Amino acid sequence: MGFIFNGTPSQDMGMKARLEKWIAVPNLRNSFLQIPGKAGVADFGSDGAERIITIKCNIYPRLVFSSLVSVLDGIAEWLNPDNGLRQLILDDVPDRYFMARLSDALDCERLVLSAGAFDLNFVCPDPYGYSIADETFDITAAGKSTLTRVKGNTDSLPVYRLKANIPSGNSTYVSIAINGAELKVTGPLGADETLIIDSALMTAKVVDDSGETLRNGLPLLLELSFPVFRKGANEVVISEKDATFSQLSIQAKSRWR
Repeated sequence: MGFIFNGTPSQDMGMKARLEKWIAVPNLRNSFLQIPGKAGVADFGSDGAERIITIKCNIYPRLVFSSLVSVLDGIAEWLNPDNGLRQLILDDVPDRYFMARLSDALDCERLVLSAGAFDLNFVCPDPYGYSIADETFDITAAGKSTLTRVKGNTDSLPVYRLKANIPSGNSTYVSIAINGAELKVTGPLGADETLIIDSALMTAKVVDDSGETLRNGLPLLLELSFPVFRKGANEVVISEKDATFSQLSIQAKSRWR
């Protein structure tokens, strides 16, 4: 077994890797407040902290120590944290990826015949694992639809791609309501343009048919509302006023805690 980091399998780097434990729920940050005269604490909920993934690694025996060092040099270059977050896929959990980087020193223990053993600690600032084969949905007519997300085990933050002809003005719009949460888009948006809304990054942009960015899309949103997508059934209601809706494509960004 092994893993793939930034598109390169660990086997190609001359190492053997295995995952010895799995954290089902990453560390939580609890928000408590002590109130004088009241027993216990006031609970304001919790959110997730970063995820740490530890992988046990071995380097096969080499004839001389310098060969072991050479392999470690290649691994150090491959895992260089200065390159930032990169996609990490574990052979034991092949349906999802994490955005990770090396978080601790690579401290290799020298074994007999110049073999090596060490742990790799990866940190994932975003603790979620994302589906490699993501779910996408297309709606081509206004009205009510039910879209069913089957992957993952928690709410996701989709990417919406809207094609519509919306003249300028707050009284002309296309409304997208997902499970009761409304995303209202005003103009101007041309028939040959696409509004891309990224719920995770809370950004929006308008692109042309070739994908070239034309302008910032946030001014087209009447309110900064970014509806989430649940696992299971999601009710989507699309309406229009003095505008022409063409298509809504939803990339679910299905994910696991």
